[in-house]
Amino acid sequence: MAHRLGGRRKNVKKGFQFTLMVVGASGTGRTTFVNTLCGSEVLPKKVCDNPEKAHNEEGIRITPKTVELDEDGVRIALTIVDTPGFGDNIDNEFCFQEIMGYLERQYDDILAEESRIKRNPRFRDNRVHALLYFIAPTGHSLREIDIELMKRLSPRVNVIPVIGKADTLTPSELQEFKKRIMEDIDHYTIPIYNFPFDVEEDDEETIEENRELRALLPFAIIGSDEEIMVNGRAVRGRQYPWGVVEVENPQHSDFGKLRSALLSSHLQDLKEITHDFLYENYRTEKLSRSVDHATEDNSILPEDLATQSVRLKEEQLKREEEKLREIELKVQREITEKRQELLAKEEALRSLEARLAQAQEANSS
Repeated sequence: MAHRLGGRRKNVKKGFQFTLMVVGASGTGRTTFVNTLCGSEVLPKKVCDNPEKAHNEEGIRITPKTVELDEDGVRIALTIVDTPGFGDNIDNEFCFQEIMGYLERQYDDILAEESRIKRNPRFRDNRVHALLYFIAPTGHSLREIDIELMKRLSPRVNVIPVIGKADTLTPSELQEFKKRIMEDIDHYTIPIYNFPFDVEEDDEETIEENRELRALLPFAIIGSDEEIMVNGRAVRGRQYPWGVVEVENPQHSDFGKLRSALLSSHLQDLKEITHDFLYENYRTEKLSRSVDHATEDNSILPEDLATQSVRLKEEQLKREEEKLREIELKVQREITEKRQELLAKEEALRSLEARLAQAQEANSS
């Protein structure tokens, strides 16, 4: 992850664009979480004014909305892609198809843009970098819909499981629930985003940070639109007869850790995995299917296949050259830094020798 930190520093001045999708059935705390994350009412609360229509199943809707955030002086254009209506129907197959379709359309837009002879300078990359999946706080195991959604979507997006409205469970119930969920994820081999690290490449601080975050999965989330006074300070939280649950208190909720990971420490990593791994896999699959289909239909000539193959190889070589340039620049920077350190040490040594010579002259006189 060390090389990713360098990229993050380069982008600090111009800011970041980040897209977060939130998926979960009604009542799992999805809307409150987003509004707490952004510090404003980004998503409206669902209110049904007509009791006669309360039972109607509206179906899933996918609604992106962009807000500007400031994280420690860094501007973030955060796009929230909400999915109201997910899990509310008896048959949710359409929900899976709609979400998958949305994710793949963003990849298709990038693929089309890359194929253009002249790129559109105003093109906007709308790929989803992370998907928060809200698991209902049942205290049991994962439901079939949970397993199905995460298994289907993980090849297309970084899935991060969270437990919404975690304050409905006692601390011991919550820990047991977390354990069961991770056992299910392991059993069904669901490739969630588990804060990956490389023991050989990453520094100890990065490894330790990722181990701590991995140990929190799935994140236990509490959201609140209210500010409550606690010991003379205003905090976001929930008031209960037995006390106050604070959103930002790490002993009450994992909200603060998750927010920091999404909008700061792991933002660049999530973007790079989306581009370098998830998108590249989709791109390879898509082009392979197109070539295979066209060959079967005899609608593509051998020279066209060769041209396409050459173009793919050229793009791969270009990416490799860019990576080599980055490595070369990094080595050059390190050599310059070492040279400056050496010059500084030589200067300090000359200064010390001069002071010793002066001291000797003073003593001899």
